[in-house]
Amino acid sequence: MVEQKSPRKRLSDLGLTVWGVLVFIFLFAPIAVIVAYSFNNGRVLAQFREFGFDAYIGAINNDVIVSSVITSLQAAFLSALLATMLGTLGGIALARAKRSTLITVGLIGLLAISLMTPEVVDGIAYLPWFVTLGVDAQITMFNNGLVRLVVAHAMFSLAVVTFIVRARMSGIDEQLEEAAADLGATRWEQFRDITLPIAMPGILAGGLMSFTLSLDNTILSSFVQQPGYTPWPVYIFSSVRVALRPEVAAMSTVMLILTLVALGLVGYVLRKSGASAADVVRNVAN
Repeated sequence: MVEQKSPRKRLSDLGLTVWGVLVFIFLFAPIAVIVAYSFNNGRVLAQFREFGFDAYIGAINNDVIVSSVITSLQAAFLSALLATMLGTLGGIALARAKRSTLITVGLIGLLAISLMTPEVVDGIAYLPWFVTLGVDAQITMFNNGLVRLVVAHAMFSLAVVTFIVRARMSGIDEQLEEAAADLGATRWEQFRDITLPIAMPGILAGGLMSFTLSLDNTILSSFVQQPGYTPWPVYIFSSVRVALRPEVAAMSTVMLILTLVALGLVGYVLRKSGASAADVVRNVAN
């Protein structure tokens, strides 16, 4: 027998539904406007003249825009690769370590602090550090703008990858590796054939998440970027000071689609791995 809701309960549910719809409209209306205005054939973004694809054609033919997008994609891919390698090792190590030890608690605390530290603080710290390494210590690789972007973005997303991998590995029985050792497998073979395949969904999810975090990182990039290696978010930020053109909206729409695809893959991989967002948050708290 279906329970009938009281008028007050129905009114409360309706009010919550309307409020939720209004919140989503408030959040996504500006994005919808940018997507719509990316089809503006006018010269200024704020003045919609006629519908067309001139903005997309102009963005593709603009060498500065294309260069900034390529720089962002390169930095995102390489920083995701670096963060994934380091975060995988850290996540597996923390999952295998005893939670009550002082070292484990300290490492988790440091990673949590790195997530909560404002990006402007990180940017202020990275800039003189890169100058010290590149100029004073004569380590010339740190004078390269792309290397600076990769290192800064990787350090920013390292904690995210670590916690995702830790969430994936925390519930895995260690007896699987012990059984492989009893059968004669070396430590490398145990890692390659047992640990790595089990951790792979979390590794892929962490890598995709760090990729998306790098794509829209503006504050860190504005501190460490150098001429010739201006990423897309910094280019947009500098364009706002003059006048936004439809080409910016067109390329932003393309980057939005790319980000949504990456986030969709993250959600799919996390769902398949059984490591939900709640698992990651719970591991951060622990």
